[in-house]
Amino acid sequence: MMTMHTGGCHCGNVRLAFSTELDPSQIEVRACQCSFCVRHGSRAVADPNGRLIISVKDEAQLRRYQFGLRTADYLICRECGVYVAASAGDDDARAIVIINALDDRERFNQEPVRVDFDAESRAQRQARRRARWMPVEMNFG
Repeated sequence: MMTMHTGGCHCGNVRLAFSTELDPSQIEVRACQCSFCVRHGSRAVADPNGRLIISVKDEAQLRRYQFGLRTADYLICRECGVYVAASAGDDDARAIVIINALDDRERFNQEPVRVDFDAESRAQRQARRRARWMPVEMNFG
């Protein structure tokens, strides 16, 4: 049975709906060690068999930040500054959700696994995301 974890940014412009059959205790929490994620204190999760729906009221207030290999969009609300998710790909888009942006973030309470992907090539990074990130749907308006 699918469980829905909802959340979003502070001002409400970006809303999240993360569906998974897994209990939060079964999902690995990752703490990326890149400079962007460290500065945000981000803890991310994904379920390759789950789904993330990102709904944005005002697309002009959604910042898609890229850095490094420019293989993903880091989604930040321009209005309140909250980092909510990262997405990659076009036709088969995949994403992670930042648990700090979830309403029930306290349920994802296991110690995060520190990960560092700096040594990955572009192809390795894209392959890892296809395998480990979850399908994502973006809705606007």
